[in-house]
Amino acid sequence: MAIREVVMFPNDVLITPCEEVTVFDRKLSKLITDMYDTMIEYDGVGLAAPQIGISKKIAIVDIDDHHGTIELINPVLLDNRGSQTDPEGCLSFPGLYGEVTRPEYVKVRTYNRKGKVKLIEAHGFLARAILHEMDHLEGILFTSKVERYMKEEELGSTEG
Repeated sequence: MAIREVVMFPNDVLITPCEEVTVFDRKLSKLITDMYDTMIEYDGVGLAAPQIGISKKIAIVDIDDHHGTIELINPVLLDNRGSQTDPEGCLSFPGLYGEVTRPEYVKVRTYNRKGKVKLIEAHGFLARAILHEMDHLEGILFTSKVERYMKEEELGSTEG
């Protein structure tokens, strides 16, 4: 178990599109395990490699539901539908929250740590979390999509 330091804005790695992963080996597997440990340590529901200073298309999402931990390596959005507007935050922006509109449904093609192709379909909060992390891999921050910033005390009244 290795907890990595979370990179904070305005570090340039957060706004730089990432490189594709081409090697699926033990080093990648260890990195993903470290990312999971880091995400849990900082009480997140997702973490992208640039958030720990690595400019590779790797992210994980775990919203603590039956899907478990989802590994996103070189993810591609295949389909999206609907619309949802809810609060978002980001480990690279501690204490900052804002309302963001994203699709209600997504279908994503990705790879797992062993290089196996996976198709993921997600709705609601899981779709939101996946898209938030996929944005990180393109150098897009949630702050560029915020419609209204929120105070932390407002979150309790807006969460379902």
